[in-house]
Amino acid sequence: MREHSSNKMLSQTIIPALCLLLTAVLPPTPTFAAEPPEDIHILIGHDDRCGGPPAEMMQRYLTRETQIAWDRWKATYEAIDTPEQITTYQKARRTFFVEQLGGFPERTPLNVQKVGVVQREGFHVEKIIFESLPGVFVTGAAFVPDAKRFAPPWPGVLIPCGHSENGKAYDGYQRASALMALNGMVAFIFDPYDQGERYQLLNDTGKPIIGGTKGHTMMGVGSILLGTNFARYEIWDAMRGLDYLAQRPDVDADRLGCTGNSGGGTQTSYLMALDDRVKAAAPSCYLCGLYPRTLKLYEPQDAEQNIYGQLAFGMDHADYILMRAPSPVLMLTATQDFFNIDDAWATFRYAKRLYSRQGYAERVDILENDAPHNYSQAQREGAARWMSRWLKNEDRPISEPADLTVLTEEEIQCAPQGQVVLLDGARTLYDVNRELNAKYAKERAERWKNTPDDALAQARAIAKVRSLSDLPIPEVTQVETLDRKTYTLETLLLHPENGIVLPAILARPKKAPNAPGSSPILMTDEWGIALASRPGGVMDRMMAEFSVPLLFVEPRGIGETRQTNHNYFKPWFGSDGQDAYTAYLLGRSFVTMRAEDLLVAARYLKEHAQSQSIQLWAVGNVGVPALHAAAFEPALFDRVELVGMIESWTAVLNTDITRNQLINTVHGALPVYDLPDLVGSLGDRIKMM
Repeated sequence: MREHSSNKMLSQTIIPALCLLLTAVLPPTPTFAAEPPEDIHILIGHDDRCGGPPAEMMQRYLTRETQIAWDRWKATYEAIDTPEQITTYQKARRTFFVEQLGGFPERTPLNVQKVGVVQREGFHVEKIIFESLPGVFVTGAAFVPDAKRFAPPWPGVLIPCGHSENGKAYDGYQRASALMALNGMVAFIFDPYDQGERYQLLNDTGKPIIGGTKGHTMMGVGSILLGTNFARYEIWDAMRGLDYLAQRPDVDADRLGCTGNSGGGTQTSYLMALDDRVKAAAPSCYLCGLYPRTLKLYEPQDAEQNIYGQLAFGMDHADYILMRAPSPVLMLTATQDFFNIDDAWATFRYAKRLYSRQGYAERVDILENDAPHNYSQAQREGAARWMSRWLKNEDRPISEPADLTVLTEEEIQCAPQGQVVLLDGARTLYDVNRELNAKYAKERAERWKNTPDDALAQARAIAKVRSLSDLPIPEVTQVETLDRKTYTLETLLLHPENGIVLPAILARPKKAPNAPGSSPILMTDEWGIALASRPGGVMDRMMAEFSVPLLFVEPRGIGETRQTNHNYFKPWFGSDGQDAYTAYLLGRSFVTMRAEDLLVAARYLKEHAQSQSIQLWAVGNVGVPALHAAAFEPALFDRVELVGMIESWTAVLNTDITRNQLINTVHGALPVYDLPDLVGSLGDRIKMM
């Protein structure tokens, strides 16, 4: 197993420097505090300085931005009334959705293989393998009605799986498929990536290394960098599943539906929004409301459930229904679900009102079941009745037989060794991402060789780092002055925007620079101020070596404002994974926000030190935003030192298992630039260690 980490440390001597912002000429302070304690804390213990607990600063900030976006969404929704307005609304969201997914691949032959048949009372199960992309094998099972009881061609119902480890073998998903077949519809259930027979990474004994939601998000890291989304590939699998159903001679391609639970509810919601072939849909235990869920619970979910910029653009859960209105949709909900039932009802009401405006109120409905998160019998029966109503024109009660027997995991297994990545010619999604990046790499090389200035401008546009002149002048609060043997140390608060506070310490030497003409230093370190400022720590060593003004700053989400209370994305993606994905939903990147924090701090240091330029030092995972700041505003910096930064985003893609890289991503960067391109633009001014 290959593994890549952002937490590479060069040495113990320089490990703790987060953002050392240097300010040379500040008014002398009349008094000094006693020798500081071992750790300096500027915000911790002083919640009033940043509006609450420092570790929750980014959550408060992003929640406020989400509220603003939600208010805008509601106002937009209320304004759509006429058929023309509804059509415009639908087209805009569909176009946006597909663009944020990175478009869809080219349709290639499915190469369908029927690898076995299992007979059951009233239906049989055909075990199927097809290729959604060349070499990307999908394992599934078609539950086919008894032709003696129901004459073909039958309607077809696609059933994407939720986040079950055994995928299509999961009891509830098989029961839903069997119920469709017992009522005259072909149901096709298939394994998602990293579930069932489609785990993407296996160890030497053939067992999964990582899977399920964690596997999805791991693959999502590379997809973000490529400007796609893991959801793109799940949706594509589902679309190819519809292709499979449509090409069956016993299925009526004009009568196709889709229903799935949990993660399958996500896929159903996406598919019904984007594929006109879905004539009826019944997503279960998913639709509730992205805006209210983020505001109330602050729980961005897995890679496929977070579409870049959708909160900022205005695409909530209700829009997955509205995009296809007035196509029939039944929301299957559960009162004890973690997808909140009240929010589900609110989403239903938004959908119902728009369907009513169109004159088709009966085509959207809700089933509320007193149950926890699951594809329970009541929901399976509701889905089957909904499909029968709209695909067969038969509206009647449907009950699941008490003696229904599903297949065992061995019976439903399709691949000879139980995993598709062991098939000849198999490709993983990691391979797909690497191949796409290899294509982009050739284009990048040509662009940066032939038109470097244009390439840098394009990179800046992708990263969305504003020019220095467009960044606000921060309010600066001086907190305390401390006296040390060879320098004074002032603790500061920088306020670059509403709700954001950047702790900083400014060290001013008591003697002249060791090297005449040396410029002030702006420093940042992923470990923050507390460790750096300890007696004998990096601050003491830096001041002893250079004796120049040094500003150490903590960009947002670093040091004292580092998120420590969220565990969902641990251990692979860090405690700031929820912050990173909330920002992603708002069309923001921590790389961008932190780069701008550094630029604001650099300008402050330069002006107060009355220096032509400054040095920039960064340690650990703040190296990526520091590199962006230096590359996009090179006139600010005469020297850049980056310690322990990741080699490149390509290295991340070429490594199957990575750690803490979600915070380092910029959506759509790799089609335009990689980190070495920015390094090269700085010439001999930059040093990597």
